Amino acid sequence: MSSKRLGFFTRLLDNTSAQERYRLATEQIIHAEQLGFDSAWVAQHHFHEAEGGLPAPLVFLAQVAAHTRFIRLGTGVITLPMENALRVAEDTAVLDLLSGGRLEIGLGSGGTPTSFPPFGLESQDRGKAFGNNLHTLLTAWRGEPLAGTGNRLYPAAPQLANRVWQATFSVDGGARAGKSGDGLMLSRTQPRPSDAPDLRLDELQNPIIDAYLDALPQGVAPRIMGSRTAFVTESGDEARELAQKGLRRQAENHRASGQIVKGDTLDDYIRAFDVHLGTAAQVTATLQADTALARVTDLAFQVHSIDPPHPYILRSIELIARHVAPALGWVRRTPQRHVSSSSADSSFSREAL
Repeated sequence: MSSKRLGFFTRLLDNTSAQERYRLATEQIIHAEQLGFDSAWVAQHHFHEAEGGLPAPLVFLAQVAAHTRFIRLGTGVITLPMENALRVAEDTAVLDLLSGGRLEIGLGSGGTPTSFPPFGLESQDRGKAFGNNLHTLLTAWRGEPLAGTGNRLYPAAPQLANRVWQATFSVDGGARAGKSGDGLMLSRTQPRPSDAPDLRLDELQNPIIDAYLDALPQGVAPRIMGSRTAFVTESGDEARELAQKGLRRQAENHRASGQIVKGDTLDDYIRAFDVHLGTAAQVTATLQADTALARVTDLAFQVHSIDPPHPYILRSIELIARHVAPALGWVRRTPQRHVSSSSADSSFSREAL
């Protein structure tokens, strides 16, 4: 079995202005690259700054690409129903060239329901819109004629069709991603069924992994990303103290939107939001108990919804790279300069499990 790849994920939620959020997130990604992280991922959110601070992930990643050399840059995710698929095809094609072939494209149909109407779409129609836009996107990347004309995507980007990741909460979604030969993105937390509110996260996600692997075409290497909240400090007590504010805010936001969060203690919030926090030894122990995480090809760690101050995020990134990730199967690789889209793509795929 090959070693796992290690990713840093951010929703750009530092408690400051939008401009400063972008600067701090860039610094965090640069820090992750220096410590050997294989990938960095950013989320897309429209309008609601408390949920995510980045409506334009490809624009942001373009400037990150100029400040980094080796780390792969991914969207986790682009909410495709809200996008013009041809513009996504063009922007990703250009960005992949600018970054030296380092782009990974995570796609999803979700998003805050109230964000859909300004884009001329209702939330309940997002599944159909996702399917239609994904078809257009893949058609463009593959260089096929567009809309019955002689037009084809420029610059050509056939390599990007092999770098798609699909995010899902469901077994059906896992099967869909597997059938397509795409990567599977598993969330740091997800809603529990109303009839089984105490299910562990791995109990929810292992069936999704099973469906993905069962549907994966023969000969296609699996790509399974497990995202988890992991905040690591030298002091477990300090980690808990810093977690109080962010996790309480997350609980309040969930309740305001009609979701149920059981209990009002920090430990209740830790369980409800599947949080791993504390010293490197404490975080390693709880992550090692996650049976779904043991099956992934890619580990991705974020500090949300704790959202501690920036210096603590940098230190957590360092402690994860030095102590936590190696205990979970990650081996730091010697980075190779990406000289072309094709060479970067093939080197990444060969390292899959």
